Amino acid sequence: MLGEYRIEGRRAAEIAASVENGVRTGGLAPAQPLPPMRELAQELGVNANTVAAAYRSLRERGVIETAGRRGSRVRARPASTPREAIRAEVPEGCVDISTGNPDTALLPPLHSALSAAADNASRRAALYGDPAVSEPLAAAARRQLDEDGVPDGPVAVTSGALDAIERVLAAHLRAGDAVAVEDPGWGSLLDLVPALGLKTLPMAVDDEGPLPEEAERALREGARALIVTARAQNPTGAAVTAGRASGLREVLARHRGTLLIEDDHGHGIVEEPLNALAGATDCWALVRSTAKAYGPDLRLAVVTGDAVTLDRVRGRQLLGPGWVSHLLQDAVLHLWQTRAVDVTAVARSYGQRRNALVRALEARGVGAHGRSGMNVWVPVPDETGAVTRLLQSGWAVAPGARFRLASPPGVRLTVSPLTAEDAGQLADAVAAALRPAAARRYD
Repeated sequence: MLGEYRIEGRRAAEIAASVENGVRTGGLAPAQPLPPMRELAQELGVNANTVAAAYRSLRERGVIETAGRRGSRVRARPASTPREAIRAEVPEGCVDISTGNPDTALLPPLHSALSAAADNASRRAALYGDPAVSEPLAAAARRQLDEDGVPDGPVAVTSGALDAIERVLAAHLRAGDAVAVEDPGWGSLLDLVPALGLKTLPMAVDDEGPLPEEAERALREGARALIVTARAQNPTGAAVTAGRASGLREVLARHRGTLLIEDDHGHGIVEEPLNALAGATDCWALVRSTAKAYGPDLRLAVVTGDAVTLDRVRGRQLLGPGWVSHLLQDAVLHLWQTRAVDVTAVARSYGQRRNALVRALEARGVGAHGRSGMNVWVPVPDETGAVTRLLQSGWAVAPGARFRLASPPGVRLTVSPLTAEDAGQLADAVAAALRPAAARRYD
């Protein structure tokens, strides 16, 4: 059943580690069946309960799945194999538009912000027992949220958006619960959910966000949580419109017990207004990361939500890292106060490149999506062929497998490294990659 790979160990933790090592190294392939628990227990000379505990641990962490009488098998997308690993090697001389990173030219310099934070620390250092969240930062964040119509609620600070989402999910859900996620959607989130022992239920999206009927279906199928990207959705660029928000609110009104999480990582780089769903359910959280506007290495996100959710998140955080550095909090506050990012100019810059590329693709008969943010999503019939031919043309793109569960194939193009003038050349390459014969006649 396992070929040459042999599972080893005497304790549950050792057996689980051996299986996970096999998945990581390729000794155990995706969807490969695992031995029945009693059979493996006999082979290892241990109690069947020991193997059961190992399998349970692996299942809760998203490494394996169990299908009743059909037994256990390695997940088709094991949590120990991150989606970021699905990428092509970028040859020298290729333009890399696969990373999803912001344009560094649009990120503000951090010298004065970090210097101001250091000055604050020299006057009064943060010590054990101090509040986890800087009061001036919380007040500034709350004013921004109020301006965007987000319901009142306490504020927490985490080490980025994914850290916040993990903490909110852990505050309410337990292993085996289902989470409705966008499909295509953020690859790291699609990895995180099964890694927490949770089940993903995909929701189709269009340019205005998740389809209400898809959200309704997922909730009727048992989803206890729903995660929505407010703006600059990764990878499609979708942004929730007022009309779509109204439709989703109608759905959520019938499922008030749902945990609602909104990811507003596009705050600071888009002009589209926030059409928040916050407050549509009893338990909710809205997350704003600083990564896209101020740089991925500034590991800070602001979280607000209902009092119970935020109390649980902050309480559990105190038992782990305790707090996010006040040096970072003070630096972000300085960036906000000095308006270090011109949101209109940044959004315009990304918009010009994104819109130029979408128009150029459409002029060549290639459909594309890119309503907001820094990414463009192109549906393709064959991801591997498209990625390979684009590499040969000098363009490295992200394969859609990094972002998909059940949705059709596609590729993601990040416009950050491009100029508006690059649009035609890239569109020519994409058209040629999708329709090689037709492209040759066009040339």
